[in-house]
Amino acid sequence: MNSTFEADKDNLRYAEYVLGLLDADARAAVAREVETSPEAAAAVALWQRHLTPLALEIADEAPPPHVWAAIRRRLRFDAPAVRLPQASMWDNVALWRWLGLGATAVAACLLVLTVTRPTTPVAPPVVTAPSGPTTLMVSTIAGDSGVAGWTATMDIDRSELLVVPASPSVVAADRNTELWLIPEGGKPISVGVFPPTDPKRFHLDKTLLDRLGPTAALAVSVEPVGGSPTGQPTGPVIAKGAIRAA
Repeated sequence: MNSTFEADKDNLRYAEYVLGLLDADARAAVAREVETSPEAAAAVALWQRHLTPLALEIADEAPPPHVWAAIRRRLRFDAPAVRLPQASMWDNVALWRWLGLGATAVAACLLVLTVTRPTTPVAPPVVTAPSGPTTLMVSTIAGDSGVAGWTATMDIDRSELLVVPASPSVVAADRNTELWLIPEGGKPISVGVFPPTDPKRFHLDKTLLDRLGPTAALAVSVEPVGGSPTGQPTGPVIAKGAIRAA
């Protein structure tokens, strides 16, 4: 009973890691487990396979200016400050927003747990190579310490790559982090610059798609604002990781 509870608790941590819900210390701990434990790496890869495509399907869209104006007006951000009676817990908008976000994340975790968790204890499945073509690939991009700075998921069908921060390195304000694809025996190819502490989605052109595979790797370097001026890494490479099938 206790071992089953601990296994479920670990599985939930791995789901929260993929969803980006853990704090910095907890994310770093899971990243170390992924590097040292095949079971943890397999569990994280499973959650990435289930949850990351949901994020890849959501296109970035900036709301029109009148939406923000209406939000500010309804929340009275621009109104003169007045002293209001203390609101009860039931009228606390921030509380309900926080509970709503938490409930959404927990619901996503429980949905996959319901589908994947066996009703009775069974022996661990034997992992075999997929019989069809692989359309989803992942990479843990880690520094020399072995702690994952970022995780990357590549969806071949959609020609997209999603980078999510794990325990990113601190980068100076006048520098950018740049993602590179390194084919085996070839020169690095720039994927693009990205904010080190925020998720970033890249479109992969045919040149990059043709070079993806288990013999290639991803790396992150520190470059001037706007990216490397030479088309090759000019600053220190702070993290790298092999590409593997999800």
